[in-house]
Amino acid sequence: MKFLDHAPRFLFFTGKGGVGKTSIACATAVRLAAEGKSVLLVSTDPASNVGQVFGVSIGNQITRIAAVANLSALEIDPQAAAQLYRDRIVGPVRGVLPEAVVKSIEEQLSGACTTEIAAFDEFTALLTDSALTRDYQHIIFDTAPTGHTIRLLQLPGAWSGFLEDGKGDASCLGPLAGLEKQRSQYQAAVDALADPLRTRLVLVARAQASTLREAARTHEELAAIGLRQQYLVINGVLPAAEAAEDELAAAIFAREQAAVAALPVALMALPRDQIALKAFNLVGLDALQHLLDVDEPRSAVVTQERPQALEAPTLAAMVDEIAADGHGLIMVMGKGGVGKTTLAAAVAVELAQRGLPVHLTTSDPAAHLSETLSETLDHLRVSCIDPQAETERYRQQVLQSKGAHLDAQGRAMLEEDLRSPCTEEIAVFQAFSRIIREGGKQFVVMDTAPTGHTLLLLDATGAYHRDIARQMVDKGVHFTTPMMQLQDPKQTKVLLVTLAETTPVLEAAGLQDDLRRAGIEPWAWIINNSIAAATTHSPLLLQRAANERHEIAAVANVHARRYALVPLLKQEPVGIHNLRALTHREEV
Repeated sequence: MKFLDHAPRFLFFTGKGGVGKTSIACATAVRLAAEGKSVLLVSTDPASNVGQVFGVSIGNQITRIAAVANLSALEIDPQAAAQLYRDRIVGPVRGVLPEAVVKSIEEQLSGACTTEIAAFDEFTALLTDSALTRDYQHIIFDTAPTGHTIRLLQLPGAWSGFLEDGKGDASCLGPLAGLEKQRSQYQAAVDALADPLRTRLVLVARAQASTLREAARTHEELAAIGLRQQYLVINGVLPAAEAAEDELAAAIFAREQAAVAALPVALMALPRDQIALKAFNLVGLDALQHLLDVDEPRSAVVTQERPQALEAPTLAAMVDEIAADGHGLIMVMGKGGVGKTTLAAAVAVELAQRGLPVHLTTSDPAAHLSETLSETLDHLRVSCIDPQAETERYRQQVLQSKGAHLDAQGRAMLEEDLRSPCTEEIAVFQAFSRIIREGGKQFVVMDTAPTGHTLLLLDATGAYHRDIARQMVDKGVHFTTPMMQLQDPKQTKVLLVTLAETTPVLEAAGLQDDLRRAGIEPWAWIINNSIAAATTHSPLLLQRAANERHEIAAVANVHARRYALVPLLKQEPVGIHNLRALTHREEV
């Protein structure tokens, strides 16, 4: 493996949920420890399962892994760190500021930015305190800080007072007010990250166009701020031998090879490794010892009979229930790489095929959606919102209003804040909100919807909902704001998309919690690309299908009020004919 050659002291693994970065980080730690190196494995992943992987309880203290000589581990609980962080900021103003202001501050400190900055605050010492880590030759981090967080830490001037002065509003800068350590320590940590002799960043992706595009964005973002020592690992690639035995396996293999062949230009120059898809669950020492093997012997795949077919609700039945209302807003939500654009298109196509008027709107690049549909359809209208254009419009609006009276330092901080993911979501939602009202007369299917946290920021800062409410009350007019429509289950149905894998299910559950905090109750979950719901004879895929059943049961019995299971198809769901296969209306 190239990413292990002449490994520096610090190794960071980063990537979207479900791509396997925790497993690869753990396997790397085991491999280096087996070479006689003293290793500390650190996780800052909110969905961390490092302890589960090794079968021991770890927690927020350095713990020896008894089964592996030379290996210790530490799990920084980012949620607990974020809560302590919030308490430090909110505690002094509770009972001093009005309760509404305190709640607004708490919400501003409840997003992913706060969690990540709090985690960075926790592990900064591991990068800079030689006394704390002198016993370890390698420190491996499962989950790296994003370029956005690092840029925030590099900003000049004071971090405190931003919220109290009312400069932030829907802000990612608020979390900086709770940083405890000295600026010099953060600068030393950033310097360590940027030093190729000390640090290597490993981008983990799957052999899928969407996750490779995400890896390319991450690469460019981190390289732009000096973190250029990067390697690419494409994980979970189906072995060619499986493709010879099974139609589904052959189709998957062909798709993956095409995705790798069309690698984004930004990634082409990076040193690259591929890790084969394994049949076994990546839990336990034996599994970790074999994960990084270049070739998996055929004897490692245990042939098993196809299990009894799953009795699970279909997407067709879900669309039947949606169609019965005749109109409404359908919000399709989920983390990156789970297929929400495809499923939004599939739902829209199926509704239109029934003669129902449908407006499908997305903030994905227009080329991607036009490729997915590939043809026009009666009763279906498609619109694409340009996130870059909408974000720039929103940025200029905020800079002209909030930024008009700031000094140079304050304006620089505001401009950085406006480069955050929250800003794009808010800007895109303002564009979407012009379309939302159409749901009273037809179906509006919204792809790439904002998170519950973003919606709450909008509500808390009065950027939309409260402004409209105040204006309408003054006029004595009955009104419904976009936020109120989203909270009304008679007008809006939220569909959460996930995969039948541990991390995507945990991330979808977290998204559901965010929505509930915003007063929005998800209507249903969709489990996409399920091997367990497909037909295969491949021994490796059969074992993967068996592994999925636990996660499917968790969605059905714990997380979702209603759900649908969508099979992994032989044909990629591109074009109306193949999209309809997702709703079981046509065979492909």
